[in-house]
Amino acid sequence: MTLLLTNDDGFGADGLEALIKVLSPLHTVYVVAPDRDRSGVSHGFTMLKPLRLKKTGERMFRCSGLPADCTDVGTKKLMDKAPDAVISGINRGSNIGTDILYSGTAAAARQASLHDIPGIAVSLESGDGNWNYEPLARFVCDNLEKLISLCERDVFININAKDGLSYKGWKMTVPSRRNYNDSSELIDAPDGHVYSFFKGGKVHTPLHADTDYTAAQEGFISISRIISQPCAAGGKPNLSGDFFKMP
Repeated sequence: MTLLLTNDDGFGADGLEALIKVLSPLHTVYVVAPDRDRSGVSHGFTMLKPLRLKKTGERMFRCSGLPADCTDVGTKKLMDKAPDAVISGINRGSNIGTDILYSGTAAAARQASLHDIPGIAVSLESGDGNWNYEPLARFVCDNLEKLISLCERDVFININAKDGLSYKGWKMTVPSRRNYNDSSELIDAPDGHVYSFFKGGKVHTPLHADTDYTAAQEGFISISRIISQPCAAGGKPNLSGDFFKMP
């Protein structure tokens, strides 16, 4: 297969290198990744200035843009034809449930799915800081065709697992609802400006059956199918003509 690899942790990140290591001997691998850490940028897109690309090796590029930019320019301009899949990760840290709204890792896979290219986002959570990416990278490599079969236009795959040398198995899951308990602190500075500092809180995620969080916490690899097209959700309610007041 021909694959495009990217991430949001930046070119040369350990999780990306783990995927390159296991996939390159078996597949034609392109790498287009941000030139610095772009974590938490969601589905941002560079529109008002050009992307700066530097070729660092055969089929390998550093990009000044965001993860979605990397998918877009990689699949449309840097490759001779659309890849069989775009794989984003392996992210340093989980992208569980509500996280995918903020995740650049998920955005790169989502961007692929919007153009009918299979997109797979892969993330790892570490409890002890060892960050052993290879077992999860091996899982992706050994099951690549099956993972791709779960993708379709406007649907991408989100994979999460905890750091470990082995897993109990895998589970198909649904996204969790997370409460971040974030806050901010305002500081009146001598320069006359007010500065707001983000303060992360303790994340609370309920242990509900069939969710990505529960599966990962129990030692399984979580696999979720995520709808990427917003107009595919919500439905159309049947409302009367006077439901809203008009000016």
